Amino acid sequence: MLTKLYSATTILLLPLFSISVQAQENEHPVWKKVRQQPQTLHLDLGEKQFALPQLKFSILNASQTIASLQPQNGDNVFDYTPKNFLSKRDRNHFYHLGDINLRIRKDSETAWKDYSTASDRKDVKALPTGKDVLASADLSASLQGIPLHVERSWKQKGDDLVLQFTIENKTDQTYEIGSLGIPLPFNNNLDGKNLDEAHAHNVFFDPYIGLDAGYVQVNHLHGRGNSLLVLPEENASFEAYNPLNDDPTPRSITFEGFHEWMIHSKAHAETDWKGVDQWNKPTSTLLKPSEKKTVALRFAFAPSIREIENTLVKNDRPLAIGASGYVLPINNTAKLFIQHQSPIKDITVYPAHALSVSKKKTDHGKWKGYEIKGNQWGRARLTITYADGKQQSVHYKVIKSEKDVVNDLGNFLTTKQWFEDDKDPFKRSPSVITYDNEEKRQVTEEQRAWYAGLSDEAGAGSWLAAMMKQVVQPNAEELAKLKRFMNETLYGNIQHRSGKNKYGVVKSLFYYEPDSLPAGTYSDSINYTTWSAWPKKEADNVGRSYNYPHVAAAHWVFYRLARYQPHLVAEESWDTYLDRAYETSVAMVEQAPHYAQFGQMEGSIFLIILNDLQREGKTAEASKLEDLMQKRAQHWRTLNYPFGSEMPWDSTGQEEVYMWSDYFGFDDKATVTLNAILAYMPAIPHWGYNGSARRYWDFIYGGKLSRVERQLHHYGSALNAIPVLSAYRKNPEDYHLLRIGHAGIIGALANVTEEGFAPGAFHSYPSTLANDGITGDYGSGFYGYASHAGTYIVQHPEFGWLAFSGNLSENKNGVQVEITTASRSRVYLAPEQLLIQTTSGEIQQLNYNPKNKEIILTFTEQSDNKQNVSAHLLLEENNGTERYSIEGIERGENGIYVIPNGTKQVKLRQQSGR
Repeated sequence: MLTKLYSATTILLLPLFSISVQAQENEHPVWKKVRQQPQTLHLDLGEKQFALPQLKFSILNASQTIASLQPQNGDNVFDYTPKNFLSKRDRNHFYHLGDINLRIRKDSETAWKDYSTASDRKDVKALPTGKDVLASADLSASLQGIPLHVERSWKQKGDDLVLQFTIENKTDQTYEIGSLGIPLPFNNNLDGKNLDEAHAHNVFFDPYIGLDAGYVQVNHLHGRGNSLLVLPEENASFEAYNPLNDDPTPRSITFEGFHEWMIHSKAHAETDWKGVDQWNKPTSTLLKPSEKKTVALRFAFAPSIREIENTLVKNDRPLAIGASGYVLPINNTAKLFIQHQSPIKDITVYPAHALSVSKKKTDHGKWKGYEIKGNQWGRARLTITYADGKQQSVHYKVIKSEKDVVNDLGNFLTTKQWFEDDKDPFKRSPSVITYDNEEKRQVTEEQRAWYAGLSDEAGAGSWLAAMMKQVVQPNAEELAKLKRFMNETLYGNIQHRSGKNKYGVVKSLFYYEPDSLPAGTYSDSINYTTWSAWPKKEADNVGRSYNYPHVAAAHWVFYRLARYQPHLVAEESWDTYLDRAYETSVAMVEQAPHYAQFGQMEGSIFLIILNDLQREGKTAEASKLEDLMQKRAQHWRTLNYPFGSEMPWDSTGQEEVYMWSDYFGFDDKATVTLNAILAYMPAIPHWGYNGSARRYWDFIYGGKLSRVERQLHHYGSALNAIPVLSAYRKNPEDYHLLRIGHAGIIGALANVTEEGFAPGAFHSYPSTLANDGITGDYGSGFYGYASHAGTYIVQHPEFGWLAFSGNLSENKNGVQVEITTASRSRVYLAPEQLLIQTTSGEIQQLNYNPKNKEIILTFTEQSDNKQNVSAHLLLEENNGTERYSIEGIERGENGIYVIPNGTKQVKLRQQSGR
C-alpha cells in the first residue's frame, strides 16, 4: 500500500511496492495539516465557463486562476489540471495555472525579494473584458508590498488560449526583474489511482528549454490523442525550468511535482543555483519608471505526439531537428536541419569552439542544413539568432567515440570498482562493486542494503555493465577478473541452489545483522534503523524477479564468448553457459512468480536466450521457455495497460511487454505499449531530454543525491529504446521512432565521464545539472546499448541519406557508411529493411548501391586474428524473407554465415527470383 511519501521539504526513503496503485489507506499528514489552514482560493464563489474551438475551461471568480482545462472532444473526466485535488489545494502556497513568481530589486541594491501570487492569496480585482479578453484582473492584493503593478489577462487568439501578464513600474525608481516564473501545474499526480485510471486521466510533460523556440509538451499517459503545447507568445523566452518544491502537494513515486516556465532566471543563478552552469545564459530585465513589460504564453493543440513539430511550424516557431540527435561522439559529424520563416542571422557556440558548425552547400527545400562536429568533451550549446529577433538554443553533449567511451567504462569498472577482500564477511569478493565518484571510494556498506549487496539494480548495475561490455569490446584482462567473479561470487553465491535444479537469485549479499558478525563490521556513522537495512533473512529472499535478468544476461555473455570467441572463454563449454542462462530464465518464473507477472527491466534478454536456444537446436529447453513466456504474455493481454511492477506506475516493464507481445503476435498489446512509451520519451532538441524515458524516483533507490526529480538518461532510456527501435524496423518510414529510439540507446553513454565513471542518471534540477555521485543502477541501461545499439542507414524524404551512429558519404555508386558504434556489430539498412548482425567480427564500412541493391561489407582487421577467429554474420529481413545472401558463402543450418578468418570484404546480393 502507498503509506510512505515525502513532502517537498522532507525526504523519506520509500519502501518497494508489491502491487499496482491502490487507494491510500492512510491520508498523508500534509493533507491533514493543510485542512487546518484557511481556504484562500474561495471555491464557494464559483467559476465561469469558457469554450474555444478545441478547448473548454473554467476560471475561478475569486482568483481568476484556472479551475479546469479540458479538450473539447474529451469525456468531461480527463483534465489537464489536477482538478480532482482542487478542493485540497485551495490554500496558500499551492500553485495554480495563472499564478506568477517574481524576484525583483532596485537596480541600486544587491538583495532580491520574492513575490508570488500563491504565497498569500487574496481575491483579485476584476478588470473590464471585451473583444479577445475573456477575463482580466489586478493582482496587487495577492502581491502585497510589491513596488510594481501586475495585471493578468486570459485571452483568445485564433483557436488558442493565451495567458498574459503586464508588469508596470509606476514608481520613480528603476527595478530589475531578476526572475520571472509562470507555474504550469498539470495533472501528473497519480495518487490513489490504478493503472487504468492513471492512463485515462493523467498526463506527463517535458520541456524544450530552447528560448523563443522552447515549449512544454503535455501528453496523455496512453500516448494517444492531442498533445497540449505551451508556447512562448510574447517576450516569454523559455530560459529555465524550475521545480516548484515549495508547493505543499506531497511528492512521491506517484507525484513528480510541478515546474514553472522561467522567462528570467538571473536572481536564481546568483542565489540558490549559484555556481551551476545553466542550460541557457541567465537573464534579467530592467523596468524604468513608467515602463511596462508584457509577457504571454499560448496553449495550443497538436493533433498527436508525432504532429508536435508540424504544429510548431504552423505557429511560426523555429524548428530544429538533429540527425542523429544531440549526443555527439567526437568522431561523428552530425547534421542539423532548421526551419523558420525568418532567415538565420547568426549562430554562436558555447563554450567557444566546443562545436564546429558548417553550412551545407545545398538546402533541403524549406530546411537549412548544417553539419555539426564536436571538438571537446562536455556540454555545448548552439544559439541561433533569426532576423525577426527570435533566438533558439540547441543543446548538445559531446562525448568520446562510442568505442572509447565503452573501453573507458570497462577499464573503470574492472579497476576502480574492482573489489577484492578475502576477509569480507558477506562473500562479495571478488566483484565489481558500487562506486562513489565524489568521494572516490567503493561503497562497501550503506543503509540501503542493495547498494553494497551486488544485487537489485543499484547493487548489480556495475557488474552487469562490466559483463555486457565484453559483448561490445571483449578484453582478455577484464575477462580474467570477471571469470573469477562469475565462478567465485555470482554463480553459487548471488545465485544459489535452493532445491534440486532450482537456482534462486538473492536480493542482497550485504545485510545488517550486528549480533551475528564481529564488532566493527558496521560503521557507527550510518543509520541502520531504516527498513532498507535488511537482515540476512530478507537479503537471502529469492522472490524478487527483477534480480534474475541481470544474472541471466551474465551467463548469456559467457555463452556468446565461449561460442564465437572460445580463445577468450574456454573454462566451460558454450552450451554450459547457455544452459545456465536458460535455467536462470526458468527460475525467475518458478522462484519469483509474484513479480514475474510484470515485465522485467532487461526482460528482452529472455527473448535473446530463447532465440539462441532455438538456433542451437535445444528444442526441449526452447519449448519450455517459450511456453512460460507465452503464459506471461497472455496475462498481459488481458490488461488494458500491462505495465505494472512493484511500483504504482513504471517505465520498466514496457521493454519486455512489447517484445513478447510482438513475438507472440499480440499486436494490440504491442501497439498499446508503444504508444505509452511515446508519451514519456520525447523528441526534443536537447541531449538530456531527447529520447530520455521518464523516471523520477530512482535517485531514491539508486542515487546518492536522494530526491524525486526528472532523471535524464536513467536506464529506462536505453531499455525503452529496445521496443522503439524494434517497432521502427517494422515501420522504417516512421522516422519519429528512429529518432527517439537511437537517442535512447546512445543515452546510455551520454553521462559516462572522461575517466569512465557511469552514474545512474543526470540531475535535471537547475540547482544541480550534474551527474549523480554513484554508479547506482546504470548497468541496466548499458545492457540496452550493448545488446541493441546499431548503425541505422536511411533515405529520408526531406533530408536525404542519413546515418545514425555512422559517417555517411555519397558518390555515383551509392552511399558509403563508416560504422561507429562501439561494437560495429549491427547495421540496419532501411531501404532494404535488412538487419545485419555479427556475433563476432566488426563491420568497418557498408557500401550500398540503390540501383542494383548490392551491399558490400568491409571488416576491420581483428587484433586477435592469430587466434583464427572467424566473423559470424546474421541477416534478418522484415517479414522473415530471405532475399539477400552472401556471395560465395553458404548460410549455416543455424542461419549464421561463417566468414573465413582474414576476409576483408563480402558482397551481399539479392537472390535471383526474389
